[in-house]
Amino acid sequence: MTPPKTDPPTTGCIELRDFKLLTRIGTYGPGETVPEHHALDLTLWISPELVLIAQDGMAHVFDYDPLVLQIEHLAADGHYATQERLMTRIVQACAQYPAIEALEIALRKFPVRPDSGSLGVRLRLGQSQWLSMRSAQTP
Repeated sequence: MTPPKTDPPTTGCIELRDFKLLTRIGTYGPGETVPEHHALDLTLWISPELVLIAQDGMAHVFDYDPLVLQIEHLAADGHYATQERLMTRIVQACAQYPAIEALEIALRKFPVRPDSGSLGVRLRLGQSQWLSMRSAQTP
């Protein structure tokens, strides 16, 4: 007997791809390749009700513009020793938005060697991990 098939959960998402950040990350010595730029990929899972809307208007969707501005400010907020620290601060900023149910974030630097490659860090927080992190962050 074949078990019944279940539909995957319905979700919506906001995707930000290849977003060049004006940031300074890392410490480089003489002769080392200094990255020309860092790029952010961010996927935010949200309720499908914020995507499948009955009428047009910003009041019915997730307004991502304030978050994008906040990310730009965090990136420019001084020198970071690691990509992970900037990613952590971006995740913490995302946690302030109740509409975000889960996320995936990746930050890459270009190039790794002269004119070649990218190197990055990726983090995926599912809904249960996201809720645990969010509740631990709340005072």
